[in-house]
Amino acid sequence: MGFSLASTAIAAGYRLEAFDAVGSTNALALERGQAGDAGRLWLVTKRQEAGRGRRGRAWATQEGNLAATLLLVPDVDLKHAATLGFVAGLSLADALAAAAPDIRFGIGVDGGDLAGGRGRFELKWPNDVLAGGAKLSGILLESAMLDDGRFALAIGIGVNVVAHPDDTPYPATSLAELGSRCDAERLFLALSDAWVENERLWAGGAGLAAVRSRWLASAAGLGSAVAVRIDGEVVRGVFDTIDDECRFVIRRDDGSQVTVAAGDVHFGAVASA
Repeated sequence: MGFSLASTAIAAGYRLEAFDAVGSTNALALERGQAGDAGRLWLVTKRQEAGRGRRGRAWATQEGNLAATLLLVPDVDLKHAATLGFVAGLSLADALAAAAPDIRFGIGVDGGDLAGGRGRFELKWPNDVLAGGAKLSGILLESAMLDDGRFALAIGIGVNVVAHPDDTPYPATSLAELGSRCDAERLFLALSDAWVENERLWAGGAGLAAVRSRWLASAAGLGSAVAVRIDGEVVRGVFDTIDDECRFVIRRDDGSQVTVAAGDVHFGAVASA
């Protein structure tokens, strides 16, 4: 079947454009926004040829994987809009649980302390979804200023449905490798539905505390050893929480806390290496 929106998404005013292949769904979304599109537009494909991840890293989408971007023109400031990345993570975790109930979980070396039986989808700060400690999905937010002083926001979501890259510096996996028969179309349908519910919870930023609480309930590595690379320096300690602005909080051995707005996070064995 082709891509389609959930009935809840259609009722909430979302639209869909699906492509056989594109360069980058994020780049295309920002182009749409700068051309005057009002937003609430999903752009999806199973083949993305020039995608990118955080810090400009390349992110190719093999045929059959999911690349989806939601274009918004939000009526909030950029600081609050940035927390929509956490809404996206929650939405994708909900969609995966609904669309891929047949998944088999394992434990990866970068998933933190999973000994408590947390064999499920987990959210790794700031923008990854893990399955058994291995990266299954990445989320990237990008923005572009508009002529009227507002900004277009592209929320890009890439999911390893049929395959994952082999040359990553961290464990990676795919739904197929984990035994799921879920395809990109089925997953996107569930994602478009889950987004509506979680965006309503976020409520223009007024519901961020509720989003934060839900996110922490599925947080990877919470309470375990962590190392965060910040501008070339590595800060080590324990992942304590995320604060009211969803920044990463590390508790050092001496009890002091370090708050991180952006950085590369590593848990478990990787953190102590």
